[in-house]
Order: sequence, then C-alpha cells, then structure tokens
Amino acid sequence: MNAWNGWYHVNGHTYGTWLPGDPRGWREKGHKQHVAGDYKNPPPAGSGDPLLEYSRDALTQPPTHLDTAQREIVGRAIVERLVGLQYETIAFSLDEIHFHLLAKFSDGEVKTPVGLAKKHAYHELRDHGFERKLWGRRAHVVPIRDRQHQLNVFEYVVRHRENGAWVWTFREGVYWREEGGE
Repeated sequence: MNAWNGWYHVNGHTYGTWLPGDPRGWREKGHKQHVAGDYKNPPPAGSGDPLLEYSRDALTQPPTHLDTAQREIVGRAIVERLVGLQYETIAFSLDEIHFHLLAKFSDGEVKTPVGLAKKHAYHELRDHGFERKLWGRRAHVVPIRDRQHQLNVFEYVVRHRENGAWVWTFREGVYWREEGGE
C-alpha cells in the first residue's frame, strides 16, 4: 500500500521490552509462524510462555527502560537527525519503552533514515554515560492512508504525553541546540 503524500507512522521499542512470546501478542519475522492475536486482541493466556522464556534467556542484558531525562535526550536526537536529513517530521513521542513518529518520507525509504536517527540517539545518550543496548530490532512502519488518518495518528502520538512520554510536535521547532548553548 502506498502512503498518502509520503506520510508514515513509525513505532518501535527499546531493547528487550517486546519479545516473541509476549502476552500482548507478537509477529514472527516474515510471518514464518502464525501467531493468534495482537496487542488489541491478545493471544490466549499462556500460549507464548515457552517462547517468551526462551526470548528472555537469549537477552544479553536486562531490558532497557528510559527515565525522563533519557527520553528527552533520545527524543531530541531523533527529531534533530530526521529534520537535519530533510524529512518533514511533525510528531514524536517516547515513553519508558517505546516511540511513535509521524513523518514524511517522500522517497518511500523509511527504515534507513529512522535507523540513522536511532543510531544518532544512541550516540547522544552514550555521551551522557549510557552504556548498554538501546533499541529493539526493527521498527514498525505504517503508511498513512489519507488526511484523516494523518490527523488521527498525530493526535494519538501527542496523547502519549498524558502517560508521561516525552512529546514533540512541529509547533515547538528544533531550537534546543541554540538555547542550550551546545
């Protein structure tokens, strides 16, 4: 499906916070195995327990949870990099374990610039003493269907502020580097 005017909703998680076997539902890469349910309609209780235990045992460090200060560092870095790469970015939220992004990728290439932004965020956080894995694998990319879908996603991303997420919108601009004297 093509994205309306190049707009996409992208979301992802920090390392180890949404694993295969998760009670909220999960998807196998390439859909190699059918998994009943999703986060709105979870799979039957206990159906993924053996896989979840295996997934947790395979982690090389504890799951990554971000505190309030870390969310701001990471959020600013992601927005900063995407804007710097000339991608129109209008909303971003980051809570303790996951992010949502609404941005325009006219060329249809989403994963590479998002990956570069995530890498930049990791380096910014590392410069503040963070020394562990930050991101889980693969972000989820959803093409925006039309203007109403874009508006709905924008409001959805901004609503994460109610749950303690660091939220940024285009209205705020990207002026923190100048203000902070960095």
